[in-house]
Amino acid sequence: MSVLSTFDLTGKTALVTGCKRGIGRGMAEALAEAGADIVGVSASLEVEGSAVEKSIQGIGRSFKAYQCDFSDRNAVRNFAAQIEADGVKPDILVNNAGTIKRAPASDHSDDLWDEVLEVNLSAQFVLSREIGRGMVERGSGKIIFTASLLTFQGGITVPGYAASKGGVGQLTKALANEWASKGVNVNAIAPGYIATDNTQALQDDPARSKSILERIPQGRWGTPKDFAGPVVFLASSAANYVNGETLVVDGGWMGR
Repeated sequence: MSVLSTFDLTGKTALVTGCKRGIGRGMAEALAEAGADIVGVSASLEVEGSAVEKSIQGIGRSFKAYQCDFSDRNAVRNFAAQIEADGVKPDILVNNAGTIKRAPASDHSDDLWDEVLEVNLSAQFVLSREIGRGMVERGSGKIIFTASLLTFQGGITVPGYAASKGGVGQLTKALANEWASKGVNVNAIAPGYIATDNTQALQDDPARSKSILERIPQGRWGTPKDFAGPVVFLASSAANYVNGETLVVDGGWMGR
């Protein structure tokens, strides 16, 4: 087997959360280009005719869409039950759905905290548990979380987000510890500063944007395309001996 063939995902099914736009869409498209069929889900994803669906089908892979409110734990459980009832058995789970709420710590309400922790951490665990159970039974699977630079740093005015992403880093390790010996690889990707909707407030702040760019050795904001290689690698057999890791994709930010 050639090394390039180990990146081939033909015949695999990838479930990608938060795939409607941004990093999630970029990951879904990359997995499709590598050969995987895509099951996409987000809170507002159109059941038919979405831009990401058209893109995936244009690549030549199938796309099945679902909606799920990740702030509602019962909705997450129901979604997991629905895909099982529909006969969907993901070989790859990309836990990318997330939210961010900005407010100084002294003004960061319980409601903001609860919503961010529910979407970014609790929903990730519930879905990983439900999908991971089937992977363990089959003896194979790949789970990939979207972590953050704030898995390692504290950030500014986003205490709930920082706490949730720190938790994602530890959840990645915890699941890997239990499931690595059962054929399931669990890893995470930590994006740096990426030009998406979630960072629009930072991009629109001239002083903050300038300070961010000055800190990034590569000298630019990242784009969803920058996650194509990393997600395909972690989803493929090329990463069979990689477990419990958080791969930082940040243009050199953490090395500065």
